[in-house]
Order: sequence, then structure tokens, then C-alpha cells
Amino acid sequence: MKPFTVAAMLFSFAFFSPVHAQTTDSAHNSRGAYPMLNTDDIGKVSPALAKHMQDTLQGEVWKRSEMNMRDRSLVTVASLIARGQTVDMPQYFNLALDNGVTPGELSEVITHLAFYSGWSNAMSAIVVAKEVFEKRGVTPEQLPAASGNLLPLDEEAEAKRAASVEQQVGPVVPGLVKYTSEVLFHDLWLRPGLSPRDRSMVTVSALITSGHFAQVNYHLNRAMDNGLTQQEAAEIVTHLAFYAGWPNAFSTVPVAKDVFENRNK
Repeated sequence: MKPFTVAAMLFSFAFFSPVHAQTTDSAHNSRGAYPMLNTDDIGKVSPALAKHMQDTLQGEVWKRSEMNMRDRSLVTVASLIARGQTVDMPQYFNLALDNGVTPGELSEVITHLAFYSGWSNAMSAIVVAKEVFEKRGVTPEQLPAASGNLLPLDEEAEAKRAASVEQQVGPVVPGLVKYTSEVLFHDLWLRPGLSPRDRSMVTVSALITSGHFAQVNYHLNRAMDNGLTQQEAAEIVTHLAFYAGWPNAFSTVPVAKDVFENRNK
């Protein structure tokens, strides 16, 4: 597969497909987003939830110093895409762009998570991002190119990864080995539109959200190799307790504990 062709295919849907979003036109605001319910709306159904939305989530969690607002936005966006939660996407896509995530980076997050949370979830995100981009005046020409120079490959680390996958997966599903190397690690992970650290961060966030805890160990180690600190890694779990649920956060703790302890030896 030629470099970047996957991104081109995904975003051709964003700008030329007649797919419609799963929310109504009456919900549009002046920026084209479908706004989240405000605390008054939530309070009409659950006063306690409205209080936690305002006081805990917005008033405390998003203001914690352990992780900056831009990174919180990336983690949240990854979680929403992983679960296909289109209702909240417009609000959080706009918030991410306001918090310093570039349109190109948001584009890359969607492309990346097509592989880690599924094609359909990425397509649902594209429908929302298309409208957000249009309202902000973002054009396809401003997004990462479909083909171009890739980041350098860490030959030693890739050889170890490839050998491990070949040994464990090759005898059972050889086709998966082929596309894991050719598409994921020789193309997707080397695209320069998203830094390796951020690419790892959204991968870990999507895995936790989806409950794929067996995959977290490898990708959390990779994230920390790519520059994510232990404090930031721990804060991802804290943040995702609210967006992916407490059970997923608590199920991640033993995996994170094992990663941290082994790296600190």
C-alpha cells in the first residue's frame, strides 16, 4: 500500500460523501456543531448528573494540572471515536481545535483510529468533522497529504515487534501479520501529521475505552518510549474514568502498575 493512501480514502468520504449525521438540523448552533446538553437540560432529567457535570467534570477534572487541556482534548476525542459517540463529537471536536489541536492533527486522529477502533467508527467521526471543518473554513488542502515523506523507522524496535507478531500471530492468521507490518507500522505510525507521542496517546485512550486491556501493556510502553510521562499516563486513566467508565479505568490500573514498575526497575 502506498504511504498515506488510507488517509486520502477516509477524507474523500468527509468532503464528497452524502452521508448524514445522526443528529437533527434543529440542534445546530452558529458554528455548525450540535451542542451538548447544558446543565439546565441535564437537570430536568438528573439534577445530580448536572451537578457532577458542572462541578466535577468541568470544574475539576478538566482543570487538573497533571495534563494540559490540549492533551485532555485528544484523549477525549479518541474516547468518543472509539465508542462512536457522535452526539458529543461536535462539541469536543470544536473544543479540541480551540485548545490547540490543529485540523490536520484531528484528521490524523480519525485516520489512525480507523485501525484501532474500526472503520465504521472513523466514518461516523468523519461525518461530524466534515461539518466542523466546513464551519471553520478548513479545506482538504489544509489537511495532511495523502502521500509524502514518512518519519524514519526505528529498525531495531521494528525488528523485535515484527518477530514477536510473526511468532505469535503468523501461524494462525498470516494475513494479519502482513497488514500489521505494511499498513500499521510501515505507514500509519510513520505519518508525520501526528507526533509519535500523540499517536500513542490516542491509541492507549481508544484501547482503554474499548476495554482492550490485553493491548494496553504494549502500547502504554510504546507511549512512554515516545515521550509520555508516567504522570500523564496515570492522568489518562483518571480522565477516562469519566468518558469510558469506572470499570474500564479500574481494569487498566493493574496493567499500568505493571508497566510503571517494570520501567522503574
